[in-house]
Amino acid sequence: MAEEKHDIHPTEARHMAPNKDAQHAAADEKQMTLFQAIKLYPKAVGWSVVLSSALIMEGYDLALLGSLYGNPQFNMKYGKQNPVTGKWSVPANWQSALSNGARAGEVIGLVINGFVSERYGYRKTMVGALFFMTAFIFMLFFAPNVQTLVIGEVFCGIPWGMFQTLTTQYASEVSPVQLRPVLTTFVNMHVRKGDREGARAALLRLTSPEKDPDFNPDDTIAMIEHTNEMEKEISSGTRWADLFRGTDLRRTEIVCFTWIAQTICGQNIMGYFAYFMQKAGLPTVQSFNMSLISLALGLVGTALSWIVMQRVGRRTIHLIGSTTLFILLLIVGSCSFAGTKASNWAIGGLLIAFVFMYDLTIGPVTYALVSELCSTRLKAKTIALARALYNISNIVVNVLTNYQLGEQNWAWGAKTAYFWAGTCGCVIIWAWFRLPEPKGRTYGELDMLFEKKVRAKDFARTAVDPYGGHMVAGEAEKA
Repeated sequence: MAEEKHDIHPTEARHMAPNKDAQHAAADEKQMTLFQAIKLYPKAVGWSVVLSSALIMEGYDLALLGSLYGNPQFNMKYGKQNPVTGKWSVPANWQSALSNGARAGEVIGLVINGFVSERYGYRKTMVGALFFMTAFIFMLFFAPNVQTLVIGEVFCGIPWGMFQTLTTQYASEVSPVQLRPVLTTFVNMHVRKGDREGARAALLRLTSPEKDPDFNPDDTIAMIEHTNEMEKEISSGTRWADLFRGTDLRRTEIVCFTWIAQTICGQNIMGYFAYFMQKAGLPTVQSFNMSLISLALGLVGTALSWIVMQRVGRRTIHLIGSTTLFILLLIVGSCSFAGTKASNWAIGGLLIAFVFMYDLTIGPVTYALVSELCSTRLKAKTIALARALYNISNIVVNVLTNYQLGEQNWAWGAKTAYFWAGTCGCVIIWAWFRLPEPKGRTYGELDMLFEKKVRAKDFARTAVDPYGGHMVAGEAEKA
C-alpha cells in the first residue's frame, strides 16, 4: 500500500517546530548501543539499582509471611489451638487479613505517591517513605497479637506501595532508550517546572560526559523540552481527570491492563507453588524443593530477559509469553485427570517451566511497557493508578485461589490451571488488538503515534518525525 503522509494542524505544531538540537539528541540516543549507554550513564544505572533495592524487602516480607504459617512458634503466638488435634494455627480469616492487609496499604501508598512525587520530587518522596518504613517496622516487631500484626502490615504497605512506582518512574526517566527496559525521566520533572539549569545539573550528575566526547547535555535537555511542549499541546494538564481524556485515555487503559495481565495470566500459581504441589499430590519436602528450583530458574529467566528485550520487541515478548503460559496451563489442567505419581511430577516440571517463562517474558517486560507507554507528564499518576488496580486484582485473586485450592471449599487441585488458562486467553486477545510496540521509540515519537491514533499492530512499522510534525505509515489507521 502506498505510504501516507499525515500533517499536523498548524495550531498543533506551534510547539513542535523542528528543533535541530532536540532532533540531534534523539537520533544519537536511538543509535547508541547498550554498552555505550551504560558507559555514558553509569550514575543513572547506579542510582536506579540503589532505589530499586527498596523493593527487595517488600518482596521478601510478602513471601516470608506465607512461610510463617507453618512455623510452630508463630502459630502459638498469633493463632488458636484446635481442641481436637491440639495443633496451633492462625485462623483462615486472619490469614486472609494478613495476606491482603499489606496489599490494601500498598494501594493507599500508590495514591499518595501520585500526589507527593510530583510536588516534592523523587528524592524527598523516597527519603520520606524510607523514614516511615523504619517507624512502621516496630509495629510488626513488637506486635502482641494478630490484630496488631494486621495493622502493622497495612501501615508497612503504604511505603511499600510508594516504592513500587518510585523506582519504575525514576529508572524510566533517567535512562536513554536502550536502558529503559533494564533500569525501568527525573530530569523531565525539573524541565517540567521550568528549571532548565537545574535539569542540566541533574543530567550531568547522572552521566559521565568525559566517556563520550560527542555527548551534548544541552541537546538532551532540548529533546526533553520539545517532548514536554508537544505533550502540552496534545494533552494539557496533569490532573487525575486527565488520565481519562483524549489520547491519554487509551494510554491509561493499556498501562493498567498490562499490569493486571500479570495477575490474571496465572501468576498466583507461583506464589502458591509449594501449596499447589501439595494439593497436586506431591510430598511436602519435595514440593518445597521444587519451589526452590522454580525460584532459581526464575532468576535466570529475569536475567535473560534483559538480553531478550534488547533484540525482541516488547509486544512480541508479551504475546509469546502469554501464549506459552496459556499452553502450559492447559497441559497442567489435563495432567490432573491422571491422578498418578508420574502425572504429579509432570505437573511439577510444567509449573517450573511456567515460572521460568513468566520471569523471561510477561514478568519483566511489563515494567518496561508501563514506563514507556504512559505520558511523561502523567507518568506518576498513571503508574500509581495502574499499580493500585494491580494490587486490588491481587487481593481478589488471592481470595479466589484460596477457595480454588482449599479442601473445605472447591478443592479443584491442579484443575485450577484450567481457570487461569481461560483468563490468560483473554490476555492474549487483548494484547493482540490493544498492546502497541514502544521498542526503540523516543517519548516524542510515542506521543505522536498515540496522538494520530495509530493501531497497536502498526506502531512498529510507522515512521514518525515529531520534529517536523508529520508521520509516514505503510498502513497506519485509527485505532
